[in-house]
Amino acid sequence: MNKNAMELMEYHKIKEQLKNYALSEAAKEMIDTLSPYIELPVIERLLKETTEARAIVNIISSIPLHSLKGMTKLQTGLEKGAILSPEELELLSGFIREGRRLKGFMKDKEHAGPHISKYAQSIAELDDVTEEIDRCITRGRVDDRASSTLAKIRKRITIVEGRIKSKLDTYLKGSAYSSYIQSHTVSQRDGRYVIPVKSEYKRNIEGNVLDTSGSGSTVFVEPAEVKKLQDELSTLHFEEEKEIYKILSTLTVYVLQYQREISINRETMIHYDFLFAKGKFSKAIDGRCAAVNDKNSICIRQGRHPLLGNTAVPLDFAIGDNYRSLIITGPNTGGKTVVLKTVGLLTMMVQSGLHVPVGEESSFAVFTDILADIGDGQSIEQNLSTFSAHIKNIISILAGADRNTLVILDEVGAGTDPGEGMGIGTAVLEDLYRKEVTTLATTHYSEIKDFALKHEGFINGCMDFDIRTLKPLYRLSIGKPGESNAFLIALKLGMKKEMIERAHQITYKENKDYSMQEIETAPIIQDGILENSYEQILRKKEGAERKVNTEKQEVRQRFKVGDCVHISTMDRPGIVCEAENSRGEVGVLVMKKRFKINHKRLSLYIDSEELYPEDYDFDILLESKENRKKKKKIEKGTGRGVRIEYEDC
Repeated sequence: MNKNAMELMEYHKIKEQLKNYALSEAAKEMIDTLSPYIELPVIERLLKETTEARAIVNIISSIPLHSLKGMTKLQTGLEKGAILSPEELELLSGFIREGRRLKGFMKDKEHAGPHISKYAQSIAELDDVTEEIDRCITRGRVDDRASSTLAKIRKRITIVEGRIKSKLDTYLKGSAYSSYIQSHTVSQRDGRYVIPVKSEYKRNIEGNVLDTSGSGSTVFVEPAEVKKLQDELSTLHFEEEKEIYKILSTLTVYVLQYQREISINRETMIHYDFLFAKGKFSKAIDGRCAAVNDKNSICIRQGRHPLLGNTAVPLDFAIGDNYRSLIITGPNTGGKTVVLKTVGLLTMMVQSGLHVPVGEESSFAVFTDILADIGDGQSIEQNLSTFSAHIKNIISILAGADRNTLVILDEVGAGTDPGEGMGIGTAVLEDLYRKEVTTLATTHYSEIKDFALKHEGFINGCMDFDIRTLKPLYRLSIGKPGESNAFLIALKLGMKKEMIERAHQITYKENKDYSMQEIETAPIIQDGILENSYEQILRKKEGAERKVNTEKQEVRQRFKVGDCVHISTMDRPGIVCEAENSRGEVGVLVMKKRFKINHKRLSLYIDSEELYPEDYDFDILLESKENRKKKKKIEKGTGRGVRIEYEDC
């Protein structure tokens, strides 16, 4: 479809909004490449999918989808023969589990989405793969259970490290060496344990000096008695790494057997992410599945521009049955451009398989192309005037338009001498009619309105205007031509009545008395410009949305320690154990494990004030018995060197 028309209709803004509802980058990339389809059966299938996705979203908004973060790199590594790391294997295990959850979820939602639920049948459950990974990998590390050899090596490492520590303690705590030692701290240099010795006594301790302090007052000595043990420890660590590599290689080869199934699972997850993004977007704009046809017939009932939302006046529009060319007239800022963009954008959205904000019984034609000329199109680089730019665009439209094309022209023939512009506009409309093109155009020329009134296949329409208040109503009426109301507006702005009457006589060759016009109650029009043009409405809406988002952020509930919350990604409750940090993450205790979870994934289940009495000691609930003892020691001042450590999942 014509890219210029898509840009003019602001189709890209719809895609940006749609991307906000996708979870994975892959699904967002699908949305980036989204464009209107032209095959009727394809569009009907896509709309049916969106309808089913919307039905499921109406039931539950929390869909078990995987973010797929890291999966592309993982699959690329597999294809290149790389050995998967423990972290990548855990990622894969989690992805497979999420696929199983999604498969079960979709099976339960067959009643709401009988068509799209079938896609989940292609997800391979791969229980054996997750069991093997979970047996061998724990918290990003190869577990001792992965092989008996690894278990033996690590047991030997523990023993040797114990002996090294015992030997070092002899030097640090023994009275024989106390005068030689700079401090009672063991450190490492190049992975080997050393003790700090005063430089003047370095020859009093047999061993190798591996490093010296910046001041030169301290040397770091590896005692000779420890060196042999450390050599043995280094050998054990080498054997450990060798065994780990062997285990990871075996696991990677095992995973490679299911590379095709993993790829299918990923593609299915991406497709569901894309489908549910469309479903969530439909709910956000209060969209509906409109009917589609191949008869070049459009019928919009109570349609709204999706970027304007509830601020837009609902549009009733029809074309294609009794007429295929509609000429809209009305004052500037009366809403003509909104009508053009609404019809064009909604048509593009429907042909993309998206729901649109319209009433029941609305239907859209499927066009092979939509061509448009909106705006002055001036280009400094091409040195084109307003009129030249219009003509160049219209020439390309005339060359490409046929009976399956929707052509949208704003102010046809404008930008030059009125007489010549009217002639060109009429000739363009005649040529489009001969080609059986569906045409939607706006104009100020009364001659073009007369042409549409007399020509078969044309009909006039106008944007309603309140004569009493001199304000546009932004409502389209089809079947009657409109007036520009320039004389009334000029009168309201202060032009003399006699001058207005003379202008009317010159224009219409008749006399008219303007003294009886009911304009006393009309509001003041500042700077000679009526309010609420399309751009102004859009700016107001965007400003209002920013204000609402800011207010929501300000009033967003802050979770307190002790609150019972529901975690949407786990579908289970947890207890808040740590307040929200600067990244928006809240510490939550689940099944005796601590997790960092974004506040957006949490909702308050039971407030802490309802669960516990006043001044309740949450350490009883959130801390282990050992950690509580350590805390008491620290509070009493007797816990020097005591450390409390937590592992976050």
